[in-house]
Amino acid sequence: MSELAAPAPKSMRTEAVANAYGRWAPVYDLVFGPVFRRGRNASIRVAERIGGRILEVGVGTGISLPAYSRENRLYGVDISKPMLEKARRRVTALGLDNVEAIEVMDAEHLDFPDDAFDVVVAQYVVTAVPNPERALDEFARVVRPGGEIVITTRVGAEKGMRKAIEKTLMPVTTRLGFRTEFPWQRYADWAARTPSVRLIERRALPPLGHFSLVRFEKLEHHAKKWEPMSRFDSPREPKPCPGDMATCSFRKNDAKTSV
Repeated sequence: MSELAAPAPKSMRTEAVANAYGRWAPVYDLVFGPVFRRGRNASIRVAERIGGRILEVGVGTGISLPAYSRENRLYGVDISKPMLEKARRRVTALGLDNVEAIEVMDAEHLDFPDDAFDVVVAQYVVTAVPNPERALDEFARVVRPGGEIVITTRVGAEKGMRKAIEKTLMPVTTRLGFRTEFPWQRYADWAARTPSVRLIERRALPPLGHFSLVRFEKLEHHAKKWEPMSRFDSPREPKPCPGDMATCSFRKNDAKTSV
């Protein structure tokens, strides 16, 4: 477990963040859909280089789910129930039968076994959780050795006017559910003290470079012994299905979508 940064402000506590995104749910796709489109597409492209079992943390309204290949098996989690209600409706309306589960879950406390996924995707999530390093620890725990953590994220400016503006806006944006001031050094420090991962890519996203695509690989020598957990195993994808599917709030081929 990595060391933790300073405690999150009250406006960034888990319940406050969940409430903030619950308020965003009715208009999230309209407001943020176009802004984050390039980052969504970029993260999906790199995630599908590995493919297989993909966990999307902060799946929100499920706006990115239709863009994945149907050959992949998708699991989506988010802290906001109203956001996930929209995600479930989208999955049903579009017949996304490769979505295995949609669940309410805290990014800092993922209810999955170690090494459960081939890829963990976190789009615009890390700066929106109360304790980002704890979430990163969880991503590293649940991705398999040889798999990747794919992050799209705001990276704060290191100097100049933009840095001053981001710092000034922090009291406002944290009440809206995200941080504007988030230096790259937090990722660098986390990676330096987390021996199971290594940074393999960091690149700015167009048009302005305020957001970045970041990829970490989980190293092979951190493999753990697997124990079968589910009837959803298949020869093509030897990793067991994470968790007990009977507890999922949305299950493939199941008409029930209640928590």
